[in-house]
Amino acid sequence: MSVTLIIPGLGGSCDKHWQSWWLKTDPEAVWVAQDDWSAEDPLQWDLTIARHLYAHPRANVVAHSLGVIAIARVAARWPSLEIGSALLVAPADVEQGIGARRLGHFGQLPRERFDFRAAVVASRNDPWMTFARAGRLADDWGARLIDLGQAGHINVEAGFGPWPEGKTLLRDLSLIPHRRLPQTREDARETLTPLTSGDDRRVRAPH
Repeated sequence: MSVTLIIPGLGGSCDKHWQSWWLKTDPEAVWVAQDDWSAEDPLQWDLTIARHLYAHPRANVVAHSLGVIAIARVAARWPSLEIGSALLVAPADVEQGIGARRLGHFGQLPRERFDFRAAVVASRNDPWMTFARAGRLADDWGARLIDLGQAGHINVEAGFGPWPEGKTLLRDLSLIPHRRLPQTREDARETLTPLTSGDDRRVRAPH
């Protein structure tokens, strides 16, 4: 079975978050832990994610909030990294609103088209990104747009704990046939240092 990389957003995901539930209920899940959950250094966030992707070729990705933007940044910077499919939930807008004020140092939203199957799961009352902008991002990325209705930021504060529907969405997405495009840039092995065995262990979600 394919590894599932769980990629939280700003501050990480608490024990009650659906990402933590996913980690506990998916034996193939790996938690991508950042050294600094405050996200002061975007490059370090990108490198942490990229090294996990390098260690797990064709992994499926389950990202939330700023984790979605980080995945898009990594995919644009290291296009030879192989991603199986990506469930991108409640992307955080780093260009407008509260996201711009807190996360503007992450730069512009990446808009390069993905070379893997992806779905953007968006809410119509998400304080971190409008539904219209989430839709435009999905179009730019070549991703499906999944309308979750009035679901806030799709986190604990919005009433989300366990979220089995997310697993169904990822499973359905991974069943879509996909042919990877030819590589046009140098292989990621020339720029990424592989994880050590200690870094690659499955870890519990932070409290």
